[in-house]
Amino acid sequence: MSDLIKKASEQLNEIIMNALGCLVANEAVPSVPLPAFNIEIPADKSHGDFATNAAMVCARSFKMSPRKIAELICNEVFLDGSLFYKYEIAGPGFINFFLGKKWFSDVVTNVLDESDKYGRTNLGNGKSALVEFVSANPTGPMHIGNARGGAIGDCLASVLEWAGYRTEREFYVNDAGNQIEKFGKSLSLRYMQICSEAGTEICKSYSDNESVCHAIYGEDGNSDAFPMPEDAYRGVDIIEHAKNYFDIHGNSLQNISEEQRRKVLVDYALPKNIDGLERDLKKYRIVYDTWFRESKLHANGETMRIVSKLKETGHTYELDGAIWFKATDFGVDKDFVLVRANGIPTYVVPDIAYHYDKLVTRGFDKAINVLGADHHGYVPRLKAALTALGVDADKLDVVLMQMVRLVRNGEVVKLSKRSGKAITLVTLLDEIPIDAARFFFNMREANSQFEFDLDLAVEKSSQNPVYYVQYAHARICSMISNLKSENLLPTEKADLSLLDSERETELIRHLAALPTEINQAAKFYDPAKITKYSVELATLFHRFYDSCSVKNAENAELRAARYELCLSVKQVLENVSRILKIDCPDKM
Repeated sequence: MSDLIKKASEQLNEIIMNALGCLVANEAVPSVPLPAFNIEIPADKSHGDFATNAAMVCARSFKMSPRKIAELICNEVFLDGSLFYKYEIAGPGFINFFLGKKWFSDVVTNVLDESDKYGRTNLGNGKSALVEFVSANPTGPMHIGNARGGAIGDCLASVLEWAGYRTEREFYVNDAGNQIEKFGKSLSLRYMQICSEAGTEICKSYSDNESVCHAIYGEDGNSDAFPMPEDAYRGVDIIEHAKNYFDIHGNSLQNISEEQRRKVLVDYALPKNIDGLERDLKKYRIVYDTWFRESKLHANGETMRIVSKLKETGHTYELDGAIWFKATDFGVDKDFVLVRANGIPTYVVPDIAYHYDKLVTRGFDKAINVLGADHHGYVPRLKAALTALGVDADKLDVVLMQMVRLVRNGEVVKLSKRSGKAITLVTLLDEIPIDAARFFFNMREANSQFEFDLDLAVEKSSQNPVYYVQYAHARICSMISNLKSENLLPTEKADLSLLDSERETELIRHLAALPTEINQAAKFYDPAKITKYSVELATLFHRFYDSCSVKNAENAELRAARYELCLSVKQVLENVSRILKIDCPDKM
């Protein structure tokens, strides 16, 4: 696919290198190794479309002032047949270059020709990338952090696809280990509370599970019968599972062993939770290629096989009956336990096995995880273990995501851990549009804290960024409809060289930047670059449309050119919306 900014930059680099070559050949400058120089796009367009510091960096090597070198370079610069039409020397020796009309015309033409593929690049060159994100604990509903992680991870996967990677999405289901033990214990205690005489009577009197919760457990979510320990799960969802099982099977589990009771309740509740996660994520427009279960690693022996591999390579030792990994040999601040003295592996072992499966067994070129910022210390441990296993740990990249604060009426929405009530993904999507959720959560880099304004997310005004972007698309659709109704739709191929006003050229420059922005978003794992791009595109379009009339253009030729520019903006808005998985309405 075309990237006209890259093409212009490469051509300019060749022009400058040719000029420097001529200076050396003519002995105008000494024959010495040329230092690397930059070609960049100035923020101020009055300084040109591209600028170079070639004269500045050559000053020491040539033993000459930058200004003099710039003059010499310009004497040897030939722009005939190039994308540029003029240059000028600025300040102490910068050289600014200005693009010709053909380049601007080509941008609009390329957008329309490439259509829904415009913006795609070959940065990834067909390499495989596995993006793992959300991977919420299946013992409860997804919280607001998962909502942010879902939007970031899904859009990052889309960005990588557009940048030429073969991308897959994966959810890692933690269906084994301590959290499942705690899940079973919590379910068992709630079930036994309901089975108590008072709990049974209340269950008969109420149909609403939350009412049962308050009646049996009070405001603190506890009960005198079978009290809940501090580390138990206290959410209403645990109570609902216990009561639903009781409604179907009564007190059939009351007199069996605790171990059996927990197993039966986990086998009943866990699949429902996992189905719920998948259902809720689909509502959020997230569909995974794979739901990978931790239990699979335990069942096929991969978890303990990893420990054996680390033992065989001499990267472990025993202390107090436990098996330790020599993490300090790989730059980690301290060693850590792989297998406890009781023979049970720690949580990190299946994680190591899981990532070994990603990068070795399944052979992905890149494994990218979107994790909470609290995993900061966990990442070096994981990479150290992979290195010890002979895996290139640089193939694992982790995007650390900061917390989200919900704001309503200018105040932070408080979440209650004590009562087990919190705003979940589902309750959030019941309150605000999915488009707003996906867009807002991608408006900041993952590693920045983010305040989600619930009031702004539902506001239908230009202050709401997603509404502002969608309105730009609807405005173009309305313009097309109006031109059609008045028989003013252009029928001839437009002369795009007529698009030479400031508002027109700045809009075209931004259209040309999409492939670059996609590459940058993929390179830095930052889909926020795409939301920022789309807001800026909408801003530039509205400025253009308010000052450059299409319908009332000075002549039919200019109307046709502006019409095609609007069509190209419409196409790019649709393409970035597809990356973000937000709607592109025709009317608003």
